[in-house]
Amino acid sequence: MSLSEIVHLEGYIQSIYLAVYPDKLMLLDGCCRPDVELVIDYITNTLQRPLSDLKVVMVTHMHPDHAGGAVKFKKLVGCQIISANKNKQWYSGVGGRLMHLIDNSLAHYVARRKGNPSKNLWYPAHLHPDKTVKDGDTIPGFEEWQVLETPGHTDRDLSLFHTPSRQVYTADLIIKLRHKFVAPFPIYDPKVYIKSLQKVKDLKPSKVMMAHGYELAIDAATFDQLIKQAPKRPRTVKDTIKHKLMGRKESVKDY
Repeated sequence: MSLSEIVHLEGYIQSIYLAVYPDKLMLLDGCCRPDVELVIDYITNTLQRPLSDLKVVMVTHMHPDHAGGAVKFKKLVGCQIISANKNKQWYSGVGGRLMHLIDNSLAHYVARRKGNPSKNLWYPAHLHPDKTVKDGDTIPGFEEWQVLETPGHTDRDLSLFHTPSRQVYTADLIIKLRHKFVAPFPIYDPKVYIKSLQKVKDLKPSKVMMAHGYELAIDAATFDQLIKQAPKRPRTVKDTIKHKLMGRKESVKDY
């Protein structure tokens, strides 16, 4: 059966997109942990559908607002978790565990900036998806949707392209802040990030669904501007701290 609609819900700190079919449902990303209750309430009360209709929860990458609710959804609903085909966990090793703590803290910071009450955002640092996908694959059970690998923000970012309507969900590839588009933070690989922007531009999408910025039609000129203004070097927590420390050292020397 064909797609009925893509529902947009306002999540804790990000936009949530639910693909609605007459006989099944798919979450385009794993949300924050507090969003689980919101989505379940929408399915049962607004759509008046059984929770068993939620067949798939995608996880585009491992940040708290994209993976935070996935495991909880699986426990409550029995859905499948589908994510990128990677041999190594994103938050691996001691450094990865530290980054998991930092990313959770950053999510709390965003929530405060948005004026949202403090909530429990904790979620497992390691993901063990039921199925994995790579570039060009279709999503099992939702073959209208094509998987695009669009890394740069992390090493495993996925975008999801609905081929009949040419709508694309780009997760954190593009951020819309008020009246301007910006690159996400962090950027681990600027060159790969630019290639990911170009890949989505080449699709000539009818609409771009963003995790931060709703869904909009983005023309080629705007994509070109994004590519032109994209960071030329990594922008990570580690790099930010390093640059600040170097700046302080320079200030001491000048003094």
